[in-house]
This record gives sequence, C-alpha cells and structure tokens, in this order.
Amino acid sequence: MKKDVEVKNISQYCNMIGAEVLHPLVGVIDFSKLPPIRFANLRRMSDYYAIYLKGSKHTALRYGRRIYDYEEGTLVFVAPGQVAGSEEDGAYHQVKGYALMFHPDLLRDTPLAQTMKCYSYFSYDINEALHLAEAEKGIFVECLERIRNELLHFDEYSTIIVVDYIKLVLDYCVRFYDRQFQTRTIENHDILARLEKLLDEYFSSTLPIEKGLPTVQYCAEKLCLSANYLSDLIRKETGVSALKHIHLKTLQTAKLRLDDKSKSVSQIADELGYSSSQHFSNWFKKINGSTPNEYRNS
Repeated sequence: MKKDVEVKNISQYCNMIGAEVLHPLVGVIDFSKLPPIRFANLRRMSDYYAIYLKGSKHTALRYGRRIYDYEEGTLVFVAPGQVAGSEEDGAYHQVKGYALMFHPDLLRDTPLAQTMKCYSYFSYDINEALHLAEAEKGIFVECLERIRNELLHFDEYSTIIVVDYIKLVLDYCVRFYDRQFQTRTIENHDILARLEKLLDEYFSSTLPIEKGLPTVQYCAEKLCLSANYLSDLIRKETGVSALKHIHLKTLQTAKLRLDDKSKSVSQIADELGYSSSQHFSNWFKKINGSTPNEYRNS
C-alpha cells in the first residue's frame, strides 16, 4: 500500500537520498555521485519546483495516480503540491541523472516570481514529457553545474545569479519544447483533426444547451491531454490561443446556422450554448465586426 509523504523542503529530500545540502531553498543533484538508492514504495508531495533529467531506468515512476513510463533523456517537471513517487522493488540501484530543485521563497521579490506561471510545462500531463536531444542534455547539465558551482562559493551576489541561471534553464526548456512541437508535426496535426471532429460533434449535439460553450479544459480532457499542453500545441500550430481557436470554430458554426433563415437568432444562440441572444449578439459583433442580423442581411 502506498503512503503519501509530504516532503516539506529540499533539505528533507536530500537527506532521504543521501545528497549534500548546499542551500535550503535550491539544490542540484547528480545522482551518479550518490550511493545506491533503494526506491521507497511511497508518493511524495513537495512544496518546491523540481526538474528531473532521467538517466537509466530502474523503477517505474508515479506521477499523480498514473505510471510514468520514462526514457533516458526525459525531463520531468514537478510543481509544488503535485504528487510523484516510485515503485519499490526491494533492491538498491546506482541511479543516473540530474535534478534541479528550487523553492518559491527563493524567487520572492524577483521578476521570475511573477513569470513562473508562464512556464506552462509544469502543468503538462505525463504523456507530454520533454525528450532532450544530446546537445540539449549538454546545455541542461552545464547550467546545473554552474548553479552548483555558485552554491559552493556562495556570497552576497549568489542568490541573484542562481535565480538568473534558473530562469535560463526554464527558458531553454521552452526552446526545447518548441523544437519537440516542430518535430512532431504529424502527431500535432492528428490532435488538431481530432479537436475539429470533437467540436463538430459537440455543436451537433445537445451539449451546448446542457453545458454551454465548450471550454479548453473540456476539449483537453476528451483528447487525453492537459489544458496547458493543448493550449501550447494549438498556439504553435495555428498562432492563436486554444480559447481563440474554439471561438473561431464557434463563429464558423454560427455563420452556417445564420445562413439558414428558418431559425431565429435567439434559437441559434440557444443551440450554441449562449445564455441569451443579447450575449450571443454582443460576442458575434466583437469577434466578427457585425451583429448576427447584419451578417444575415448581408
């Protein structure tokens, strides 16, 4: 039976695996330099950000309530409050890989504290991991080594420098994800095609009347993706946000129905999931530049 353990701080995690604590709010770990580790049959919920570069595979990982089938060179992102763990096999393993951990308190009163929400990959699902190329792994490890070196020679400037290096790592990961989006064109187009089919089926059913307009979260769940990953994928492929994409699909559907003059604007508004015809008219004019009646008459 699995046991949830709240890892309150980075020092506690380092002590669990036998790593040196260099700073209470930030840590860099090279697992190959640690003694063999026996994986505990537990799930950890930490209060800090963590990025793990996975090396050779020894045990299955749990991410939330699902098994994470990782490969060598995979980056795993964990945000405060998320649950991750491992499957115990009773043996000790010489683990390879790296970890960067940093507590939100380290970022307090820095520009990075205000922009952390922009790094949406901390909320991606397990099937949306980042798989690094060899050159990318070298860049990631070099950044971690520079952070560790700064922690070993800590002075009054070190906090600023370390935070800057953390931001550099996060920005590199954005670039790496962009590369991965671009190299998965076929898969991305398949997801967009499934999204189009999903929206067509939604608007042709009674769901808009029952639930209102489709949301990004609804579409992501139906496509077995996280909302953040779907949003980023759509933006990379189409240049607009996922919400804007849904609005454009709604507009396209609305125009087709307005071409059928047997239905009133009020009926169409109800069928699309709007709370009132006035709400629908205001939305239509905002996005199309004309009211539904003006469009119909033109």
